[in-house]
Amino acid sequence: MQGWLIYNDVDAKQNESFIKWFLEEARLQNITLRFIRREELTIGVFQNRRTVLLHQKPVALPDFAVVRTIDSMLSLQLESLGINVYNPSETAIICNNKALTHFHLSKLDVPTADTMFVPKGTPLPAEAPMPFPFVVKDTGGRGGRQVHLVISDTSWNNLRARFTDNHDLIIQSATNVQQGKDVRVFVIGERIIGAVLRENKHDFRANFKLGGSASWYSLTDQEQKIVHKITGYFRFGMAGIDFLLDNDGCLLFNEIEDVVGSRTLSAVSDINIVRQYIAYIKSGNVTL
Repeated sequence: MQGWLIYNDVDAKQNESFIKWFLEEARLQNITLRFIRREELTIGVFQNRRTVLLHQKPVALPDFAVVRTIDSMLSLQLESLGINVYNPSETAIICNNKALTHFHLSKLDVPTADTMFVPKGTPLPAEAPMPFPFVVKDTGGRGGRQVHLVISDTSWNNLRARFTDNHDLIIQSATNVQQGKDVRVFVIGERIIGAVLRENKHDFRANFKLGGSASWYSLTDQEQKIVHKITGYFRFGMAGIDFLLDNDGCLLFNEIEDVVGSRTLSAVSDINIVRQYIAYIKSGNVTL
């Protein structure tokens, strides 16, 4: 069984240890896994045929590809050539767009905060669109970036003054949300691997990379049912499902991390999620 592990150059430099871990675990399971930078690949239609080139030359295609960069066109191209892609392109397209994710989650009766969709090119109104506090997010933002907490008319006007309307946005109520806390649930396929509570006492965003802390979080039976509604709807390879906590401590769906890292899970447990992920891939669970 042969596969590709694909990163863009910037992310590869930031994730060298994870890449080495991934390659070693694949080797231990008798899988030939090749690390490839996205910049080394050329995809397109040549002589009326869908084509993938490596270093501008034809290449033997793998059985599967783990695409660890946000590039839905690459995933679609690989799938069209019979390659199992993790995560599948449909999942990646939805989960890397916060508005689209909330649109799909509305079908599942999963608790969420009130969320407004604001298309690119739409100016922010002079009056705040919902009661304070609320959060404004770029639909394609990652890692807590392009997220703004609005707590008053002053902060709303400050945001409007520096706002550029070249991105799709969501505006999300935070009136019943605990600031600086969230729960990330790690899943492989439809199976829950573990959950982590992320907290940040100095920022409304709980992201680990922004100075937050992490601790193990034990999901209740009811919380597991909420997660399984989501895993039963999407075709996941490995993903992180993020929840906010309301003022009563109940989960509110926030977003899905398609290209999820495992730093927090590794920090609070001895779970080898990469080993389990590769075993899942080896079993061929994702089908075209």
